[in-house]
Amino acid sequence: MKILFTIGGFYVHLFGLMIGLGALAGFYIVIREARRKKMDEDKLLNLAIYCFIIGVVGARLNYIISFNLQYFLRNPHEIFMLQNGGLSIQGGLIAGIIFALWYIRKNRMNVGKVADIYAPAIIIGQAIGRVGCDVFGIAMSKEWFWGVNIGGQLLHPAQIYEAVLNYLLFGVLWMKRKNTAYDGQLFVIYLIGFSINRFIVEFFRTNPLIFGPISIAHIFSVILVIASIGLMIIFKKVHQTPLISEANNTIAKEDIEWRSVGIIIAMIIISIVFYYYIHSI
Repeated sequence: MKILFTIGGFYVHLFGLMIGLGALAGFYIVIREARRKKMDEDKLLNLAIYCFIIGVVGARLNYIISFNLQYFLRNPHEIFMLQNGGLSIQGGLIAGIIFALWYIRKNRMNVGKVADIYAPAIIIGQAIGRVGCDVFGIAMSKEWFWGVNIGGQLLHPAQIYEAVLNYLLFGVLWMKRKNTAYDGQLFVIYLIGFSINRFIVEFFRTNPLIFGPISIAHIFSVILVIASIGLMIIFKKVHQTPLISEANNTIAKEDIEWRSVGIIIAMIIISIVFYYYIHSI
């Protein structure tokens, strides 16, 4: 894992830094959306922090069980060596959702509204965090100019592929957040969109294969899409709300959308430039 610098003997890794920045961006979105929807900021921020911690644990457990179980059975001390990498975002997502459902029920909150607040927050955190990931793609069949040279081999920059797709998904959710047909719709779009993103990028990564080019991460993506469809049906029955009128929001949307598009494009460009710079030094 790439080390950026040290502070008093403490190593600051690229992956850890980007995950931290992604988490902060996500927390900011949660607070902003909580205020817009006039919901309890403290409870939602606490949930975000809890889910982040539990998500890391879930991501680690899923990676250990699904991707490299035999190695960790032989080397149990490596389970706690997060600095060496090995997190599965799909496992973290599942663990976070399970805990969130318990927390929301305990605090008697609206599941759909809370889920919609978290949808753009989660994906922006994933986009930023993925830039620092140290899991590169497979070797390129041709020397495409965007390939990244690692150990003398030109590889697909799978991290950037996924980061860009996640930024675009964030843009979709951000534009849609004031015009939903039912509470929970944003979260359903997020789950399906992210699953599609990961399904695509997985063809450029090296993971345990189930059959042909289909990996275990592909299977998780399909399962999430199916679960999302079921969730959509439930949300529609329980949290149906009237569509927000386009006519009433035309001027505000025009002012906000172009600015948001510009910010998202800028974040994509900055992430790409930073990615290639950091892997060139």
